[in-house]
Amino acid sequence: MDRKENVVLTNMCMIYDGSKVLVEEKVGKDVRGIIFPGGHIEEHEPIVDSVIREMKEETGLTIERPILCGVKDFIDYDGSRYIVFLFKTDKYSGELISSSEGRVFWVEAEEVLNLPWIWGMDCLMQIMKEGRYTEYFMSSEDDWKPVMK
Repeated sequence: MDRKENVVLTNMCMIYDGSKVLVEEKVGKDVRGIIFPGGHIEEHEPIVDSVIREMKEETGLTIERPILCGVKDFIDYDGSRYIVFLFKTDKYSGELISSSEGRVFWVEAEEVLNLPWIWGMDCLMQIMKEGRYTEYFMSSEDDWKPVMK
């Protein structure tokens, strides 16, 4: 039995400072809205290194000691699995700078869900901020209904 599957590996990080969190206003050709910064893991790149690199690229900040707090994963239309490793940290340095991915800015954590968010930000907040769950799973076969575990 072959246990390998086609997988896309990505990361996302909630950088927080007291009651504020850093969010990104994504501006892709098919994507617009508020989300935490993140990106793809490069081939053979350690997962923690990838989130540190992505935060530097998308926010200008150098993060330290990111804590893995859960995963978001879904089965895409083509049958491949898309995995997002969810991190958080309050250890950072540097100057906040937006990138071509979108504008980054600080917002009170309790205000995040009042913004025009994308990609299940409500579920991500339950994992990353509240620690209520560790997995957010979706499948196109289930009409993309979130399952929190």
